[in-house]
Amino acid sequence: MATITEATVIVTSPGRNFVTLKVTTSDGVTGLGDATLNGRELAVASYLRDHLVPLLIGRDPARIEDMWQYLYKGAYWRRGPVTMTAIAAVDTALWDIKGKVAGMPVYDLLGGRARDGAMVYGHASGGDVPELLDDVARFRDLGYRAIRAQAAVPGSPGSYGVRKGVVYEPAAASLPDEQTWSTEDYLDFAPRLLASVRERFGFDFHLLHDVHHRLTPTEAGRLGHQLEDLRLFWMEDPTPAELQESFRQIRQVTTTPIAVGEVFNSIWDCQQLITERLIDYIRASVVHAGGITHLRRIFHLAELYQVRTGSHGATDLSPVSLAANVHLDVTVPNFGVQEYMSHDPLTHEVFHPGYELRDGALYPSDAPGLGVELDEEAAARFPYDPKYLPVNRRTDGSVHDW
Repeated sequence: MATITEATVIVTSPGRNFVTLKVTTSDGVTGLGDATLNGRELAVASYLRDHLVPLLIGRDPARIEDMWQYLYKGAYWRRGPVTMTAIAAVDTALWDIKGKVAGMPVYDLLGGRARDGAMVYGHASGGDVPELLDDVARFRDLGYRAIRAQAAVPGSPGSYGVRKGVVYEPAAASLPDEQTWSTEDYLDFAPRLLASVRERFGFDFHLLHDVHHRLTPTEAGRLGHQLEDLRLFWMEDPTPAELQESFRQIRQVTTTPIAVGEVFNSIWDCQQLITERLIDYIRASVVHAGGITHLRRIFHLAELYQVRTGSHGATDLSPVSLAANVHLDVTVPNFGVQEYMSHDPLTHEVFHPGYELRDGALYPSDAPGLGVELDEEAAARFPYDPKYLPVNRRTDGSVHDW
Protein backbone atom coordinates (compact mmCIF):
# COMPACT_ATOMS: atom_id res chain seq x y z
CA MET A 1 0.00 0.00 0.00
CA ALA A 2 1.33 3.41 -0.97
CA THR A 3 1.55 6.05 1.74
CA ILE A 4 2.08 9.79 1.82
CA THR A 5 5.78 10.46 2.36
CA GLU A 6 6.00 14.22 1.81
CA ALA A 7 3.79 17.29 1.60
CA THR A 8 5.29 20.63 0.59
CA VAL A 9 3.70 24.08 0.75
CA ILE A 10 4.78 26.33 -2.11
CA VAL A 11 4.09 30.08 -1.96
CA THR A 12 4.71 31.99 -5.17
CA SER A 13 3.61 35.27 -6.75
CA PRO A 14 3.71 35.12 -10.58
CA GLY A 15 1.47 38.11 -11.18
CA ARG A 16 -0.47 37.44 -7.92
CA ASN A 17 0.00 35.31 -4.82
CA PHE A 18 -0.76 31.58 -4.85
CA VAL A 19 -0.36 28.86 -2.23
CA THR A 20 0.00 25.32 -3.54
CA LEU A 21 0.24 22.01 -1.68
CA LYS A 22 2.28 19.27 -3.34
CA VAL A 23 1.69 15.80 -1.92
CA THR A 24 4.09 12.92 -2.75
CA THR A 25 3.49 9.21 -2.18
CA SER A 26 5.90 6.34 -1.52
CA ASP A 27 5.33 5.26 -5.16
CA GLY A 28 6.60 8.64 -6.36
CA VAL A 29 3.20 9.92 -7.48
CA THR A 30 2.54 13.62 -6.82
CA GLY A 31 -0.68 15.58 -6.52
CA LEU A 32 -1.37 19.32 -6.44
CA GLY A 33 -3.93 21.25 -4.41
CA ASP A 34 -4.67 24.99 -4.43
CA ALA A 35 -4.65 26.69 -1.00
CA THR A 36 -4.96 30.33 -2.05
CA LEU A 37 -7.05 32.64 0.14
CA ASN A 38 -6.87 36.11 -1.38
CA GLY A 39 -5.27 38.56 1.09
CA ARG A 40 -4.76 35.88 3.78
CA GLU A 41 -2.47 33.51 1.90
CA LEU A 42 0.15 33.08 4.61
CA ALA A 43 -2.48 32.13 7.20
CA VAL A 44 -3.41 29.09 5.10
CA ALA A 45 0.22 28.30 4.33
CA SER A 46 0.96 28.23 8.07
CA TYR A 47 -2.14 26.14 8.81
CA LEU A 48 -0.94 23.59 6.28
CA ARG A 49 2.73 23.52 7.30
CA ASP A 50 2.20 23.63 11.05
CA HIS A 51 -1.01 21.65 11.51
CA LEU A 52 -2.00 19.50 8.54
CA VAL A 53 1.20 18.34 6.86
CA PRO A 54 2.39 16.44 9.98
CA LEU A 55 -0.96 14.61 10.00
CA LEU A 56 -0.62 13.44 6.39
CA ILE A 57 2.68 11.58 6.57
CA GLY A 58 2.25 7.80 6.55
CA ARG A 59 -1.44 7.87 5.60
CA ASP A 60 -3.08 6.15 2.65
CA PRO A 61 -3.67 8.75 -0.13
CA ALA A 62 -6.46 6.64 -1.62
CA ARG A 63 -8.76 7.14 1.38
CA ILE A 64 -9.98 10.57 0.31
CA GLU A 65 -13.30 10.55 2.16
CA ASP A 66 -11.69 9.33 5.36
CA MET A 67 -9.00 12.01 5.09
CA TRP A 68 -11.61 14.73 4.61
CA GLN A 69 -13.57 13.62 7.67
CA TYR A 70 -10.38 13.26 9.70
CA LEU A 71 -9.20 16.79 8.94
CA TYR A 72 -12.64 18.38 9.30
CA LYS A 73 -13.96 16.64 12.40
CA GLY A 74 -10.60 16.11 14.01
CA ALA A 75 -9.90 19.82 14.27
CA TYR A 76 -12.87 20.40 16.64
CA TRP A 77 -12.78 24.12 15.67
CA ARG A 78 -14.45 23.53 12.34
CA ARG A 79 -15.14 25.47 9.19
CA GLY A 80 -14.00 29.00 8.43
CA PRO A 81 -12.13 30.07 5.28
CA VAL A 82 -8.62 29.25 6.53
CA THR A 83 -9.46 25.73 7.71
CA MET A 84 -11.63 24.85 4.71
CA THR A 85 -9.13 26.21 2.18
CA ALA A 86 -6.39 24.11 3.78
CA ILE A 87 -8.59 21.00 3.73
CA ALA A 88 -9.46 21.78 0.09
CA ALA A 89 -5.78 21.73 -0.84
CA VAL A 90 -5.28 18.28 0.68
CA ASP A 91 -8.49 16.93 -0.85
CA THR A 92 -7.73 18.24 -4.35
CA ALA A 93 -4.17 16.89 -4.24
CA LEU A 94 -5.48 13.44 -3.29
CA TRP A 95 -7.96 13.44 -6.19
CA ASP A 96 -5.06 14.39 -8.48
CA ILE A 97 -3.05 11.45 -7.13
CA LYS A 98 -5.97 9.03 -7.44
CA GLY A 99 -6.46 9.98 -11.07
CA LYS A 100 -2.78 9.48 -11.86
CA VAL A 101 -2.70 6.09 -10.13
CA ALA A 102 -5.85 5.01 -12.00
CA GLY A 103 -4.60 6.44 -15.29
CA MET A 104 -7.83 8.45 -15.59
CA PRO A 105 -8.77 12.14 -15.64
CA VAL A 106 -10.58 13.22 -12.49
CA TYR A 107 -13.85 13.73 -14.35
CA ASP A 108 -13.92 10.00 -15.11
CA LEU A 109 -13.41 9.21 -11.43
CA LEU A 110 -16.45 11.41 -10.70
CA GLY A 111 -18.68 9.38 -13.01
CA GLY A 112 -17.70 10.66 -16.42
CA ARG A 113 -18.77 13.64 -18.47
CA ALA A 114 -22.36 14.85 -18.49
CA ARG A 115 -21.32 17.46 -21.09
CA ASP A 116 -18.32 18.07 -23.32
CA GLY A 117 -17.25 21.40 -21.86
CA ALA A 118 -18.24 24.01 -19.28
CA MET A 119 -19.68 27.28 -20.58
CA VAL A 120 -17.81 30.21 -19.02
CA TYR A 121 -18.56 33.87 -18.59
CA GLY A 122 -16.06 36.66 -19.16
CA HIS A 123 -15.65 39.95 -17.33
CA ALA A 124 -16.39 42.99 -19.47
CA SER A 125 -15.82 46.36 -17.82
CA GLY A 126 -15.07 49.98 -18.47
CA GLY A 127 -14.37 53.32 -16.87
CA ASP A 128 -17.62 54.49 -18.43
CA VAL A 129 -20.45 53.00 -20.49
CA PRO A 130 -18.80 53.42 -23.94
CA GLU A 131 -15.66 51.62 -22.68
CA LEU A 132 -17.82 48.83 -21.29
CA LEU A 133 -19.71 48.40 -24.55
CA ASP A 134 -16.44 48.12 -26.44
CA ASP A 135 -15.29 45.45 -23.99
CA VAL A 136 -18.55 43.51 -24.35
CA ALA A 137 -17.97 43.56 -28.12
CA ARG A 138 -14.48 42.16 -27.58
CA PHE A 139 -15.81 39.21 -25.58
CA ARG A 140 -18.51 38.54 -28.15
CA ASP A 141 -15.87 38.51 -30.89
CA LEU A 142 -13.93 35.94 -28.81
CA GLY A 143 -16.94 33.63 -28.82
CA TYR A 144 -18.20 34.08 -25.26
CA ARG A 145 -21.84 33.15 -24.80
CA ALA A 146 -22.06 34.69 -21.30
CA ILE A 147 -20.63 38.06 -20.24
CA ARG A 148 -20.61 39.90 -16.93
CA ALA A 149 -20.94 43.68 -17.33
CA GLN A 150 -19.55 46.22 -14.84
CA ALA A 151 -18.67 49.88 -15.26
CA ALA A 152 -17.42 52.61 -12.98
CA VAL A 153 -20.24 54.39 -11.16
CA PRO A 154 -19.89 58.12 -11.79
CA GLY A 155 -18.65 59.76 -8.59
CA SER A 156 -17.83 56.44 -6.81
CA PRO A 157 -14.11 55.57 -6.85
CA GLY A 158 -14.98 52.25 -5.18
CA SER A 159 -16.79 50.95 -8.26
CA TYR A 160 -16.53 47.16 -8.29
CA GLY A 161 -15.24 44.99 -11.12
CA VAL A 162 -13.61 47.61 -13.34
CA ARG A 163 -10.47 46.19 -14.89
CA LYS A 164 -7.29 48.23 -15.09
CA GLY A 165 -5.11 46.65 -17.76
CA VAL A 166 -5.48 43.26 -19.40
CA VAL A 167 -5.84 41.24 -16.18
CA TYR A 168 -8.34 42.24 -13.50
CA GLU A 169 -6.83 41.91 -10.03
CA PRO A 170 -8.45 43.92 -7.22
CA ALA A 171 -5.85 42.83 -4.63
CA ALA A 172 -3.23 45.28 -5.77
CA ALA A 173 -1.84 47.16 -2.77
CA SER A 174 0.58 46.23 0.04
CA LEU A 175 -1.96 47.77 2.43
CA PRO A 176 -5.72 47.96 1.77
CA ASP A 177 -6.72 50.80 -0.53
CA GLU A 178 -9.65 52.70 1.05
CA GLN A 179 -12.31 53.67 -1.47
CA THR A 180 -15.58 55.57 -1.31
CA TRP A 181 -18.91 54.02 -2.29
CA SER A 182 -22.34 55.57 -2.85
CA THR A 183 -25.24 53.12 -2.97
CA GLU A 184 -27.59 55.84 -4.18
CA ASP A 185 -25.38 56.63 -7.19
CA TYR A 186 -25.03 52.92 -7.99
CA LEU A 187 -28.79 52.28 -7.89
CA ASP A 188 -29.37 55.18 -10.28
CA PHE A 189 -26.63 54.00 -12.63
CA ALA A 190 -26.85 50.19 -12.79
CA PRO A 191 -30.20 49.89 -14.66
CA ARG A 192 -29.04 52.41 -17.27
CA LEU A 193 -25.71 50.63 -17.63
CA LEU A 194 -27.25 47.21 -18.27
CA ALA A 195 -29.98 48.61 -20.51
CA SER A 196 -27.24 50.12 -22.68
CA VAL A 197 -25.72 46.67 -23.17
CA ARG A 198 -29.03 45.15 -24.27
CA GLU A 199 -29.82 48.12 -26.52
CA ARG A 200 -26.57 47.68 -28.44
CA PHE A 201 -26.18 43.90 -28.47
CA GLY A 202 -29.65 42.46 -28.01
CA PHE A 203 -30.62 39.28 -26.18
CA ASP A 204 -28.73 36.50 -27.95
CA PHE A 205 -26.19 36.05 -25.15
CA HIS A 206 -26.29 35.69 -21.37
CA LEU A 207 -25.83 38.96 -19.46
CA LEU A 208 -24.65 38.88 -15.83
CA HIS A 209 -24.05 41.58 -13.23
CA ASP A 210 -22.33 41.51 -9.83
CA VAL A 211 -23.64 43.70 -6.99
CA HIS A 212 -20.93 42.38 -4.65
CA HIS A 213 -22.86 42.27 -1.37
CA ARG A 214 -23.41 46.03 -1.26
CA LEU A 215 -27.19 46.40 -0.99
CA THR A 216 -29.78 45.83 1.69
CA PRO A 217 -32.47 43.24 0.85
CA THR A 218 -34.93 46.07 0.14
CA GLU A 219 -32.51 47.82 -2.20
CA ALA A 220 -31.62 44.54 -3.91
CA GLY A 221 -35.27 43.67 -4.44
CA ARG A 222 -35.92 47.04 -6.02
CA LEU A 223 -32.91 46.68 -8.34
CA GLY A 224 -33.87 43.15 -9.35
CA HIS A 225 -37.40 44.30 -10.20
CA GLN A 226 -36.04 47.14 -12.35
CA LEU A 227 -33.83 44.70 -14.29
CA GLU A 228 -36.45 42.07 -15.10
CA ASP A 229 -37.07 43.20 -18.69
CA LEU A 230 -33.31 42.94 -19.38
CA ARG A 231 -33.47 39.17 -18.69
CA LEU A 232 -30.25 38.86 -16.70
CA PHE A 233 -28.73 35.40 -16.43
CA TRP A 234 -28.17 36.38 -12.81
CA MET A 235 -27.80 39.21 -10.32
CA GLU A 236 -24.83 38.16 -8.19
CA ASP A 237 -24.34 38.71 -4.45
CA PRO A 238 -27.16 41.24 -4.06
CA THR A 239 -26.78 41.42 -0.27
CA PRO A 240 -24.47 39.95 2.40
CA ALA A 241 -25.42 36.29 2.86
CA GLU A 242 -24.67 35.86 6.56
CA LEU A 243 -28.43 36.13 7.12
CA GLN A 244 -29.64 33.54 4.66
CA GLU A 245 -33.34 34.25 5.21
CA SER A 246 -32.87 37.85 3.99
CA PHE A 247 -32.89 36.46 0.45
CA ARG A 248 -36.55 35.54 0.91
CA GLN A 249 -37.41 39.25 0.84
CA ILE A 250 -35.55 39.68 -2.47
CA ARG A 251 -37.18 36.59 -3.94
CA GLN A 252 -40.66 37.86 -3.09
CA VAL A 253 -40.35 41.03 -5.14
CA THR A 254 -38.34 40.05 -8.23
CA THR A 255 -37.98 37.23 -10.75
CA THR A 256 -34.41 38.23 -11.65
CA PRO A 257 -32.29 35.11 -10.95
CA ILE A 258 -29.99 35.33 -7.93
CA ALA A 259 -26.46 33.91 -7.59
CA VAL A 260 -24.41 33.80 -4.41
CA GLY A 261 -21.69 31.82 -2.70
CA GLU A 262 -18.13 32.65 -3.73
CA VAL A 263 -17.28 33.44 -0.09
CA PHE A 264 -18.99 30.29 1.26
CA ASN A 265 -16.82 27.56 2.73
CA SER A 266 -19.31 24.86 3.76
CA ILE A 267 -22.66 23.36 2.91
CA TRP A 268 -24.07 24.98 6.05
CA ASP A 269 -23.47 28.44 4.58
CA CYS A 270 -25.99 27.74 1.82
CA GLN A 271 -28.26 25.02 3.18
CA GLN A 272 -31.25 27.32 3.75
CA LEU A 273 -30.64 29.26 0.55
CA ILE A 274 -30.78 26.02 -1.42
CA THR A 275 -33.48 24.05 0.38
CA GLU A 276 -35.88 27.02 0.44
CA ARG A 277 -34.99 27.90 -3.18
CA LEU A 278 -33.98 31.43 -2.25
CA ILE A 279 -31.28 31.42 -4.94
CA ASP A 280 -30.93 30.11 -8.50
CA TYR A 281 -27.15 29.59 -8.67
CA ILE A 282 -24.62 28.48 -6.05
CA ARG A 283 -21.17 29.99 -6.61
CA ALA A 284 -18.99 28.05 -4.16
CA SER A 285 -15.62 26.88 -5.51
CA VAL A 286 -13.26 23.96 -4.95
CA VAL A 287 -10.58 25.98 -3.20
CA HIS A 288 -12.74 27.75 -0.60
CA ALA A 289 -15.41 25.11 -0.01
CA GLY A 290 -13.38 22.15 1.19
CA GLY A 291 -12.21 20.66 -2.08
CA ILE A 292 -13.83 18.45 -4.68
CA THR A 293 -15.29 16.14 -2.03
CA HIS A 294 -17.25 18.84 -0.21
CA LEU A 295 -18.18 20.97 -3.22
CA ARG A 296 -19.69 17.90 -4.85
CA ARG A 297 -21.95 17.52 -1.79
CA ILE A 298 -23.09 21.12 -2.18
CA PHE A 299 -23.81 20.61 -5.87
CA HIS A 300 -25.74 17.40 -5.26
CA LEU A 301 -27.89 19.13 -2.62
CA ALA A 302 -28.49 21.99 -5.05
CA GLU A 303 -29.59 19.55 -7.77
CA LEU A 304 -32.47 18.34 -5.59
CA TYR A 305 -33.87 21.88 -5.48
CA GLN A 306 -33.21 22.85 -9.11
CA VAL A 307 -30.43 25.23 -8.11
CA ARG A 308 -27.65 25.30 -10.67
CA THR A 309 -23.91 25.75 -10.30
CA GLY A 310 -21.92 28.87 -11.15
CA SER A 311 -18.56 28.45 -9.47
CA HIS A 312 -16.23 31.32 -8.65
CA GLY A 313 -13.31 31.40 -11.05
CA ALA A 314 -11.45 34.68 -10.67
CA THR A 315 -7.67 34.99 -10.78
CA ASP A 316 -7.51 34.37 -7.02
CA LEU A 317 -7.93 30.70 -7.92
CA SER A 318 -4.79 29.13 -9.27
CA PRO A 319 -4.97 26.98 -12.42
CA VAL A 320 -4.98 23.97 -10.07
CA SER A 321 -8.38 24.73 -8.53
CA LEU A 322 -9.77 26.08 -11.80
CA ALA A 323 -8.92 22.73 -13.38
CA ALA A 324 -10.55 20.91 -10.46
CA ASN A 325 -13.69 23.01 -10.85
CA VAL A 326 -13.89 22.26 -14.57
CA HIS A 327 -13.52 18.51 -13.97
CA LEU A 328 -16.46 18.76 -11.57
CA ASP A 329 -18.42 21.11 -13.87
CA VAL A 330 -18.53 18.63 -16.73
CA THR A 331 -19.88 15.85 -14.49
CA VAL A 332 -22.74 17.43 -12.52
CA PRO A 333 -26.23 17.42 -14.09
CA ASN A 334 -27.15 20.84 -12.66
CA PHE A 335 -24.23 22.80 -14.12
CA GLY A 336 -25.04 26.42 -14.95
CA VAL A 337 -21.91 28.37 -15.85
CA GLN A 338 -18.26 28.67 -14.79
CA GLU A 339 -16.62 32.02 -14.09
CA TYR A 340 -13.37 32.41 -16.00
CA MET A 341 -10.72 35.10 -15.90
CA SER A 342 -7.47 34.59 -17.75
CA HIS A 343 -4.38 34.59 -15.56
CA ASP A 344 -1.37 36.84 -15.94
CA PRO A 345 1.10 35.36 -18.47
CA LEU A 346 3.60 35.06 -15.59
CA THR A 347 1.21 32.65 -13.87
CA HIS A 348 1.54 30.22 -16.75
CA GLU A 349 5.31 30.22 -16.36
CA VAL A 350 4.70 28.47 -13.03
CA PHE A 351 1.47 26.54 -13.68
CA HIS A 352 0.95 24.61 -16.90
CA PRO A 353 -2.78 23.85 -17.08
CA GLY A 354 -4.17 21.22 -19.40
CA TYR A 355 -7.65 22.71 -19.73
CA GLU A 356 -8.50 24.57 -22.93
CA LEU A 357 -10.78 27.52 -23.74
CA ARG A 358 -12.73 27.13 -27.00
CA ASP A 359 -15.85 28.94 -28.21
CA GLY A 360 -16.75 30.30 -24.79
CA ALA A 361 -16.28 27.02 -22.90
CA LEU A 362 -13.53 25.35 -20.88
CA TYR A 363 -12.62 21.75 -21.65
CA PRO A 364 -10.78 19.69 -19.02
CA SER A 365 -7.55 17.87 -19.71
CA ASP A 366 -7.79 14.19 -20.64
CA ALA A 367 -4.50 13.51 -18.86
CA PRO A 368 -4.58 11.38 -15.70
CA GLY A 369 -5.47 13.42 -12.63
CA LEU A 370 -6.18 17.13 -12.95
CA GLY A 371 -3.80 17.68 -15.84
CA VAL A 372 -1.91 20.60 -14.25
CA GLU A 373 1.85 20.71 -13.81
CA LEU A 374 3.83 23.01 -11.49
CA ASP A 375 7.33 24.26 -12.32
CA GLU A 376 8.94 24.64 -8.89
CA GLU A 377 12.05 26.34 -10.26
CA ALA A 378 9.88 28.96 -11.91
CA ALA A 379 7.82 29.32 -8.72
CA ALA A 380 10.97 30.13 -6.76
CA ARG A 381 11.60 33.13 -9.01
CA PHE A 382 8.44 34.85 -7.73
CA PRO A 383 8.59 35.43 -3.96
CA TYR A 384 5.52 36.29 -1.90
CA ASP A 385 4.32 39.86 -2.47
CA PRO A 386 1.79 41.20 0.10
CA LYS A 387 -1.42 42.29 -1.61
CA TYR A 388 -4.75 43.22 -0.07
CA LEU A 389 -8.25 43.81 -1.35
CA PRO A 390 -9.63 47.35 -1.04
CA VAL A 391 -11.74 48.49 1.90
CA ASN A 392 -14.87 50.45 1.03
CA ARG A 393 -16.27 53.33 3.03
CA ARG A 394 -19.63 54.97 2.60
CA THR A 395 -19.73 58.67 1.86
CA ASP A 396 -20.10 59.31 5.61
CA GLY A 397 -16.81 57.51 6.31
CA SER A 398 -18.17 54.27 7.80
CA VAL A 399 -16.86 50.92 6.57
CA HIS A 400 -19.08 49.25 3.96
CA ASP A 401 -19.16 45.67 2.67
CA TRP A 402 -16.50 44.83 0.09
